[in-house]
Amino acid sequence: MEKKALYDGIVKLEQQTSSILAQLGAIKAEMADVLAKNSELEMENQHLREHLQAMENSPEHRSNGDVELSRSKQNLESLYEEGFHVCPYYYGQRRIDDEPCAFCVDIIYGEQ
Repeated sequence: MEKKALYDGIVKLEQQTSSILAQLGAIKAEMADVLAKNSELEMENQHLREHLQAMENSPEHRSNGDVELSRSKQNLESLYEEGFHVCPYYYGQRRIDDEPCAFCVDIIYGEQ
């Protein structure tokens, strides 16, 4: 009986190893997706930083109607007009079909 128990133990260990290997493969695939998405977001974030830096160095002043916007609100307005949310709820995400966002508009043009 000892040989049978040893053989059964080896078969069970082999099955467990196969299961762990399958799980490891799935985790590896998920990790590759996460790393790709992370790289994409890092590049987009860098572009946004460069654009924001360029806008901060720009001397132009824009206004909305009779209200002069501060430099920071001008930067937010520019990002918003380029299709990005500036509100805390969706910050940095692209606006779908440039649809207006009441939260963003309130942040840019709200209380001065």
